[in-house]
Amino acid sequence: MMSTKVENINQKIQFLTKSGIRLHILNILSKNPQNIKELVNTTQITYSTLSSNLHKLQQEKYIQKIKNKYYLTQTTKMYLNIILEFKNAIKLINQFDEFWDKHDVKQINLDSLKNITSLHDSQLIKTTPIDIYKTHNTIKGQLLMSYNIKAIFPYLHPDYPVIIEQVLQKGGNVELIINDEIFESLMDNIETEIKKKSIRNGCLKVHELKENLNLYLIISDKNTNLGLFKSDGSFDQNRLLTSENQQAIKWANNLFENVKANW
Repeated sequence: MMSTKVENINQKIQFLTKSGIRLHILNILSKNPQNIKELVNTTQITYSTLSSNLHKLQQEKYIQKIKNKYYLTQTTKMYLNIILEFKNAIKLINQFDEFWDKHDVKQINLDSLKNITSLHDSQLIKTTPIDIYKTHNTIKGQLLMSYNIKAIFPYLHPDYPVIIEQVLQKGGNVELIINDEIFESLMDNIETEIKKKSIRNGCLKVHELKENLNLYLIISDKNTNLGLFKSDGSFDQNRLLTSENQQAIKWANNLFENVKANW
């Protein structure tokens, strides 16, 4: 029964995606219901072609005509949203192909992958022969300007304990997800009194993992940064996906909370 419903949905989506004209019409109507004359002017599609496609869409109950204007049905709005999200996801993957290709994304949970379009306004930061520390310096600058940091560190850069100590000193909050080995090294390199006071006040929270997590994630006041491991198991320090967009920061927070709850 469920497979029949899924197959039916697939057929309906295929019907819409097979025609660029139909998608264009639906996209216009999703913004504002229009009559056929208005659609001709808006779409620049000939009257006969438009009339034929509107008839098919109405026949299949994707649109309805009310007082000479065409409206999307609620179901069609859902289908259109799925199609547009899929197109945007493909666009995002293609845009940052070298970031995703031959990299491990298994640590990113299914819900986060489904909402990958939240990263649409990101930038790919890459090291160059002239600036081999570009990714690290980008992160360092963001962290030093922040009062709130959440991070998943798969490795510990020597600068990180110093940065974390400075953030705590100015009254900031730091929450980390790290493995046992990194935990010991980090704690050994933060001044004892600052460390004790911050833990006591809830300003420093550290979640220890018993195993390694092949994911790099930093969320600061105004930015989020995502780093991936290569397919060979080594961390790619040369590429970083960074964003100031609130959607991306929300996406990163959801990923952080998912890792915290499930590891």
